[in-house]
Amino acid sequence: MSRLTLALDVMGGDFGPRVTIPASILALQRDPQLSLILFGDSTQISPYLSDLPSDIQQRLQLNHCSRYIANDQDVTSALRHSKGSSMRLAIEAVQQGNAQGAVSGGNTGALMGLAKVLLQPLQGIARPALVASLPTMDGGKTIMLDLGANLECDAQNLYQFALMGNIFAQNQLDLVFPRIALLNIGVEAIKGRQAIREAATLLAQNTELNYCGFIEGNQLLNGVADVIISDGFSGNIALKTLEGAANNLISLLKGKTKNSILKPLFKGLMRLLLNDRYQRLKRINPDAYNGASLLGLTAVVVKSHGGANTEAFANAIADAATQARQQIPQQILAGLQRIT
Repeated sequence: MSRLTLALDVMGGDFGPRVTIPASILALQRDPQLSLILFGDSTQISPYLSDLPSDIQQRLQLNHCSRYIANDQDVTSALRHSKGSSMRLAIEAVQQGNAQGAVSGGNTGALMGLAKVLLQPLQGIARPALVASLPTMDGGKTIMLDLGANLECDAQNLYQFALMGNIFAQNQLDLVFPRIALLNIGVEAIKGRQAIREAATLLAQNTELNYCGFIEGNQLLNGVADVIISDGFSGNIALKTLEGAANNLISLLKGKTKNSILKPLFKGLMRLLLNDRYQRLKRINPDAYNGASLLGLTAVVVKSHGGANTEAFANAIADAATQARQQIPQQILAGLQRIT
């Protein structure tokens, strides 16, 4: 494992340093070759850094900045007034070569805008996309993009997402010929918007890609595709729907509902707790899948969920470290030159 430095916007997210600093310490404990540069308000951060082992202290660098970009701040305003903010300074550390990747749980639009301006998209990529891995029912993983960075996409955008997703899956999932599908409202060739149908034609024409057609929302976790492509609007809704459905199901199974009709209905599901298959599914920890990467940039940038807890944010840091060590941006650039 090679030595690595990451830059962290520790003021981003719903909880700021209360989560990001303990998560940073946890990440350092798990990865002895990792160093972190923390950008944020030292008055809020310092109390969490007292009485740390010398090994951890030596791999932490705190850069004070009192300004940060709020989660609900308008993107245009955030970008215009981003100078000196914790998010911008973290990305600038990557731009200047002081870190090999950045992690933030802050404003997604601002992070995307700053990353595009400061780090630049890879040659041949018009729009970077948010990508994340989803757990499948058979215990595997599926790569999905875009998850919210680009609300409207044309066929060429979707095609480029597929090219990047293909290379990302090869590296992250160790696959030789990943199965690629387009998220659509039906599996028939005549279904969907014109951009999706045109993208399907482009994908089918590229013999370097294993395009397997359209996929509907009810199959996202069924393992029928290794890479799922969508515009950011549809992808974000699909992801939030999955998260909400999972959380509601967990609440129902735990009896956290006042609905007298649903309670008896889900009593039967509790019996599945004794089923071996359910036991395997229960071990899927949502915190392990926190973090979406801004794919298509010249450096690694990982967006953590704003409401992430300590474990989840630590996993986002670990994900950024893995991608930086695997040199994912360079792998994508080389792959694009090979298959386009």
